[in-house]
Amino acid sequence: MTEIRKDDLQGVAIAGFLQQHLDDMRSVSPPESKHALDIDALRAQDVSFWTLWEDASLAGCIALKEMDKERGEIKSMRVDSTRRGSGYGRQLLQHVIDEARCRGYTEIMLETGSMEFFAPARQLYARFGFQACAPFGKYVEDPNSVFMKLDMAKAAAGKMRQG
Repeated sequence: MTEIRKDDLQGVAIAGFLQQHLDDMRSVSPPESKHALDIDALRAQDVSFWTLWEDASLAGCIALKEMDKERGEIKSMRVDSTRRGSGYGRQLLQHVIDEARCRGYTEIMLETGSMEFFAPARQLYARFGFQACAPFGKYVEDPNSVFMKLDMAKAAAGKMRQG
């Protein structure tokens, strides 16, 4: 049984989980192209953070950073490497889309890597209706980054497209 919980980022389990995330990002992205937030940055007032638990085991996480009153940015989406392909990424992404809808956001933005390591994530985002877009916020063009956005008005009732 899984449960998604709002997380205060104080637990030992999430600290280690996020460190693994940062280590993975460092191993596949050059330093100038690493945009993953550390635990202190994820504690900022404008960031909401959730963890996904399978029974008593931490299985995934995701954050939503408020860019302004109409837009949010997905940060730190991660599923434990032993659980990838289990549908947990879909659950986390749907949770954030539902939260963005409740907040009245018109768009959700994200930056992810262009390398093969990130291909499953890009495919998941595309299945939910995210489309490629120009860099946003403080991001600049980068061959190691892919920028995507979801137009909430066009999102089909918050449900992933099949296929």
